[in-house]
Amino acid sequence: MPTVPLYDQEGNVIGELDLSDKLFGIEPHADALHRAVVLKLASERQGTHATKTRGEVRGGGRKPWRQKGTGRARHGSIRSPLWVGGGVTHGPKPREYGFTLPKKLRRLALASALSLRVRESKLWALDRLSLERPRTKEMVRIFRNLQLPSKVLVVLGEEDANVELSARNLPGVKVVTWDRTNTYDILNHEALVATVDAIRKLEEVFAR
Repeated sequence: MPTVPLYDQEGNVIGELDLSDKLFGIEPHADALHRAVVLKLASERQGTHATKTRGEVRGGGRKPWRQKGTGRARHGSIRSPLWVGGGVTHGPKPREYGFTLPKKLRRLALASALSLRVRESKLWALDRLSLERPRTKEMVRIFRNLQLPSKVLVVLGEEDANVELSARNLPGVKVVTWDRTNTYDILNHEALVATVDAIRKLEEVFAR
């Protein structure tokens, strides 16, 4: 069973936290991680690109010149893809790039990402994370106490407006609740900071 140091907001180690083998102690699965990242990036693509075919471009209803006898090549429309201002052959059309992954594969990817962070000693477990009022300077102080890198993903057990507002102006810092944690965000940040409440809820749902 993997264990990580348990910190308070002052950066002091106040104990150890036992983690679930099924969620934090597996061998990271590279293919599952890759598929989850591709899914996340593909789903965020707008897919609004569009070109017009020769049937959608304006004009070109009349044959530009007669078929034979002019010495020029045969043409039936000035909106052919061969002409300047003509349609585009096999050009992009609006589409959805997102796809779906099996539930077990998504859970494997999440467990792989969490296990990778534990293996790299990049998971900071906090007994709690709360502020009396929104204050960015206080959040910076907490991060400095924990000696965190600049790019941090903070996972909370439940929404906390004071924490979210305090971290909003910090570049590279993202705050999410446990149910919005995803593989891409975990891999895209240098450190993962999670409260005990968030960790237990993740284990309750994903370590079954």
